[in-house]
Amino acid sequence: MPGARESKRAATRDRIAAAGLKLFLTQGYAATTIDGIAAAAGISRRTFFYYFSSKDDVLLAWHGAGAVSTRIADAVRRRGASSTPLRTALECLTQLASEYETAESRAMDALMQSSPALRDRKDAAEVQIERDLTAAMTELWPDPARRPEVRFAAMMAVGTLRISLQDWRDDKSQNLREKLERNATFLQVRIFRELT
Repeated sequence: MPGARESKRAATRDRIAAAGLKLFLTQGYAATTIDGIAAAAGISRRTFFYYFSSKDDVLLAWHGAGAVSTRIADAVRRRGASSTPLRTALECLTQLASEYETAESRAMDALMQSSPALRDRKDAAEVQIERDLTAAMTELWPDPARRPEVRFAAMMAVGTLRISLQDWRDDKSQNLREKLERNATFLQVRIFRELT
């Protein structure tokens, strides 16, 4: 259980991230400054740098890449090794997708797509999700002989997530979960049928 100091630190970090989000959405990413975020959060510029190293980090905190990565890995561990690595990873991604589908997450996704530097950071966050997913699945399937299967499963699951996110951006007629389910079925049925 976190102590008072850790709770206060987390609350301050959340307050800064919330102030940044509001400014990003109202002013745009380019027009939002570190000084503006600090002022909106009621802190000094120096305090800002105690919690974040850049405004990109504020955006990534809201985008939740680290939290998503941790949640997916935890979901995999809870699910256990009763299925295949690929099916487990896809089911966990699909289960968590609906929790992140909000108007706010759509706006944040649009911001993350708004510049090459932010797209690169988003790509790096997705690579981290793949690594964390691989690590969690390696705990469930520790046999070294299964290591390639586990790595390919994590890569394919995150690839399916990326394709589904792109579909979700381009076509708003289905939610992200539906797109993930459709693409996961396509991967598991159509592609594997053609490969075997």
